[in-house]
Amino acid sequence: MVWNFFTQFQSGTTDTTAPSTPGTPAASNVTAGGATLTWTASTDQGGSGLAGYDVYREQGATDPLLGQSTTNSINLTGLTANTQYQVYVRARDGAGNLSAGSPLATFTTSAGTGGGACTAVPTVQSQWSTGYVIQPLTITNTSSSTITSWTVTFTLPSGHTLSGSWNATVTTSGQTVTVKSVSHNGTLSPGASTTSFGYQGSRPAGNTTLPSGYTCTSP
Repeated sequence: MVWNFFTQFQSGTTDTTAPSTPGTPAASNVTAGGATLTWTASTDQGGSGLAGYDVYREQGATDPLLGQSTTNSINLTGLTANTQYQVYVRARDGAGNLSAGSPLATFTTSAGTGGGACTAVPTVQSQWSTGYVIQPLTITNTSSSTITSWTVTFTLPSGHTLSGSWNATVTTSGQTVTVKSVSHNGTLSPGASTTSFGYQGSRPAGNTTLPSGYTCTSP
């Protein structure tokens, strides 16, 4: 490491050039507590290599970091329901240089549950041309008291079908899926989560959309 620094110093090749600016983020799969962002990748300009991306929320004087990714997409979690977010992306290279911020993207999280008792946030474990696995679908008790059961609904895009699920009772009506907790994952203390439920979906080849509109309720 010392030799590498000395060599760069002597040869004048120390990277002080920031990466190119990322493209405008596109938001998808927006739920009450999360969203997926995708953007056009940056390119390294100084030779140290592209290291990753930092995603920020635009808030004026101080912009909080929402997440980091080594690819040109990110699944944001822990967002507030029924809230507008303006976000931008900066690229980071191996020498620590940061690009300019991308153009802003704006999206609004869904309202989530009527009483705010719980939230449902999906994680895409894997996907391919004709299907995907959502695991886990994280259910969190956002109330101040213990809940003993929960129900989640979400919408499958047109042409999609549910091909498997686990650790819940699942029914479908058209493209609407209803998921009900079972005995071992229904009781959640305030702030607690369960990550036991997941499902697999099938879709037409070339269709890249994912289910959306996740809501969670608890009696």
